Amino acid sequence: MGRYKVVGFTLVELLVVITIIGILIGLLLPAVQSAREAARAAQCMNNVRQMAMAALHHAEAHGHFPTGGWGWRWAGDPDRGFSHRQPGGWHYNILPYLELDALHQMGAGLTGEAKREAIGRRLQIPVSVFNCPTRRRSIAYPYVHGSPYFNAQRPPMIGRSDYAASSGDMAVPSIWQGPGSLPDGDAMSEEAWDAQPGGGHDEATGVIYRRSEIRIAHIRDGASNTYLLGERYLSPDDYFDGRSSGDDQGWDLGYDLDVNRWTHPADAYRPRRDTPGYSSARNFGSAHPAGFHMALCDGSVHRISYAIDPEIHRRLGHRSSGYPIPGDALR
Repeated sequence: MGRYKVVGFTLVELLVVITIIGILIGLLLPAVQSAREAARAAQCMNNVRQMAMAALHHAEAHGHFPTGGWGWRWAGDPDRGFSHRQPGGWHYNILPYLELDALHQMGAGLTGEAKREAIGRRLQIPVSVFNCPTRRRSIAYPYVHGSPYFNAQRPPMIGRSDYAASSGDMAVPSIWQGPGSLPDGDAMSEEAWDAQPGGGHDEATGVIYRRSEIRIAHIRDGASNTYLLGERYLSPDDYFDGRSSGDDQGWDLGYDLDVNRWTHPADAYRPRRDTPGYSSARNFGSAHPAGFHMALCDGSVHRISYAIDPEIHRRLGHRSSGYPIPGDALR
């Protein structure tokens, strides 16, 4: 009967193998994480592109880009059309051009509490294209805001957005909640609207703002030199709790910090990567390490560096600044 030689590992050899495996995992993990972020960033860019194309289809159908709505206590009203009479904001107004007609029409033809209940249900519905996958999942989040909507029942949960329209290069200390009723809003003069906090037609320089009806012809700097919409800043501390003043409402919202942003050159308005411990509700930005995605009024989407020159960023937010944009500004 032959003899068999037993082959095994010594303790030293086993430790060496474990060390090598640990090194390989350490080398592969960043690559895997990088690949995952690249996929999430590509999805986010596609979200921005879809919203921009929806806004352009809106402009083709109605003669102007989506209106910004009335204020932060108003949701979309399916019986008020797409003009400045529509109290809901730009997210609501592009729903038909994202093939979400049923969501847009919730509450149509109803009155009183039945309509408020239907709109309240719409507020709770998340829309995947409105959320950046790097930042958070597209689900309903707790609604903790103290002031209920004028035209909807208070929702327990709410669908949020990670994107904002470009409303201009002005400073915005505060934003008005909007008139207390539809008849009140209809009866207000243009001068009365412009006198309310947040910027009216007399000072707004962007493309989507309170009661806006901006046409392509109004964008004198050129559609390829003007921001339309893009990613907005949010501190990671407040991704899920609704405590930030720039994330305490939902996507179905009139003109407000949650769905509109500005390019004023002051530090509080400069774009930045989401940063723990830093709260800001007026600037663009994102959770991506390499930059934030912005769509221009021609429908093109670009990844913008957080280090973009503040003056160039300001000009891109102004539809008629009269100043040129360098050819390499968006690279």
